[in-house]
Amino acid sequence: MPRKYGTPGSRAGRIGNLPAVRPVIAVFGSSTTPPDDPWWERGIRCGRLLAAAGFDVATGGYGGLMEAVSSGARDAGTGRVIGVTAPPCFPMRSGANPFVTEEIPASTMTERIHTIVGLAAGFVVLDGSIGTLTELLVAWNVAYVDRLSQPTSKPIVAVGERWGEVVPYLTDRAATNGDLVMCVDDVGAAVGAVQRLLAEV
Repeated sequence: MPRKYGTPGSRAGRIGNLPAVRPVIAVFGSSTTPPDDPWWERGIRCGRLLAAAGFDVATGGYGGLMEAVSSGARDAGTGRVIGVTAPPCFPMRSGANPFVTEEIPASTMTERIHTIVGLAAGFVVLDGSIGTLTELLVAWNVAYVDRLSQPTSKPIVAVGERWGEVVPYLTDRAATNGDLVMCVDDVGAAVGAVQRLLAEV
């Protein structure tokens, strides 16, 4: 059973109660990716590489790529695997995936996303749909605002062809700073980029 930090909406469920041991990297990705999808193995590799590089890992805590990443991080045998769940939003789900070591329940989707963004030192974005896009956009917006008052922001690295198309499109159409999101082809490059960018902060 994962260690739980309170109930949805309670003070005990907030990230302030988590012991800060190693930097946390949040990984966003689809909740519906099956184990026979090529992205599943990429998720496992991402979690394994992050944990081996000295990071704790946080995801939305459920299945799909969140489970794959959690599994990979546990395989590495080091650090925490945090799952930020939203029980009121997903009553059909029994709880965090079995690889999560610490579960943080949130009351709403908004609280869930902002909890993940708040506890992370950086982000890796894997393949996903509207939920993953929403998480990417929140992290991107926070980075944009941070740059108004400081020289650096939390690194965001997006993996795969989907984001290689979406990020330039939104940069152009929304007239924003696309340099805040680095797009790469594989998870090895993503983990390497996160390490390098955090070392420069």
